[in-house]
Amino acid sequence: MAPSSELDQTLGELNKESFVNLLTKLIGESKYLQNNPPELIPEEDRVVNHLLEILSPLSTTTGGGPLIINHATYYPKRGNLIVEYPGTEPGKVVSFVGCHMDVVTANPSDWDFDPFSLSIDGDKLRGRGTTDCLGHVALVAALMKKLGEAKPKLKSTVVAVFIANEENSAITGIGVDALGKDGLLDKLKGGPLFWIDTADKQPCIGTGGVIPWKLQGVGKLFHSGLAHKAVNAMEMTMEALKEIQLRFYKDFPPHPEEKRYGFATPSTMKPTQWVYPGGGINQIPGECTISGDVSVNDCMKMLQEYVDDINSNIEKLDTRGPVSKYVLPDENIRGRLTITFDEANNGVACDLDSRGFHVLCKATEEVVGHVKPYSITGSLPLIRDLKDDGFDVQTAGYGLMATYHAKNEYCLLSDMCQGYRVFASVIAQLED
Repeated sequence: MAPSSELDQTLGELNKESFVNLLTKLIGESKYLQNNPPELIPEEDRVVNHLLEILSPLSTTTGGGPLIINHATYYPKRGNLIVEYPGTEPGKVVSFVGCHMDVVTANPSDWDFDPFSLSIDGDKLRGRGTTDCLGHVALVAALMKKLGEAKPKLKSTVVAVFIANEENSAITGIGVDALGKDGLLDKLKGGPLFWIDTADKQPCIGTGGVIPWKLQGVGKLFHSGLAHKAVNAMEMTMEALKEIQLRFYKDFPPHPEEKRYGFATPSTMKPTQWVYPGGGINQIPGECTISGDVSVNDCMKMLQEYVDDINSNIEKLDTRGPVSKYVLPDENIRGRLTITFDEANNGVACDLDSRGFHVLCKATEEVVGHVKPYSITGSLPLIRDLKDDGFDVQTAGYGLMATYHAKNEYCLLSDMCQGYRVFASVIAQLED
């Protein structure tokens, strides 16, 4: 087998010209890769076609090389692509997964440049998908292309999985979930699986769970000039949410493992949306709904208990002014609250004792110059599913967190070059 230093030399540096050429084509498709159903359904096969253009000539399909390619499709125009470089030792594998071919939406009028074509500003590669995640698609494709060209003799089989349908879960059975159900990922359990869809060049070792919630308040609508005859649903629901949050942060303090995993924030419960039926400026609203999310997986029972207790003691809830009230005894009206929950997504804690974690850290320190694993309270439900299924999941990425899902998205070519070298180092270390 090739010594690790020799393998590093064989894989060399990222071919910048080839990488930028491919990324230019991918960003040029991003208008048709936006994932926001039912209005916007991505066509990931537009990306697959560009990948096949550079990888098929190095595949067993054409006889031009060693790459084994599987275009797995479960919905028209929405395929996944699995690319395999065979090793010599059965069952020994390293995989790069999670490079997804769909993107979040972009409104060109909000951007300083065209989001749907690649533009270059010095080291910046600009456009929707450069950080999340078409830049990684092009990067991992460059790695597989180099393996197919150089044909190093490896013990490990190297597998790249380019997936559909990561940005929206409204439609399922298309992407990595379907690949797993079909058993097409089973062989990846033979070694570390690197999910390449985070940012900032450091290992991301933990994510938070998330539960969407809705808190509805119902009072009594009335003329604002006769506030004493109303139960102001807005005031009541705001005060109730404040009380719920105070109880939440008392009952769910920072977890002792948060420091070890490098979480920037503890678990939170916060509002993100406000809705009411509408009405005149001189009408006190009789109902409203506050929505948000909470990043603790096992808290729904407690939140329901908070609401039940507040409802039972609604007259004790803080009011706002001399005539603000939530009970009208003469009319037998009591303000009331209901809380409901949407589907929960679980967080994940990567295995800090695994070989995959250690080689990723060593490669990062060698290439980037330092290693500082971190965690985020954002949710990556797909990797939790993989970990629960027995995969050694580690995560990394080489875009910029500051531009993730943001307008004026960009990545840095120099960061992508370092990402390529990290991948090469990981493969080399796992040969030892």
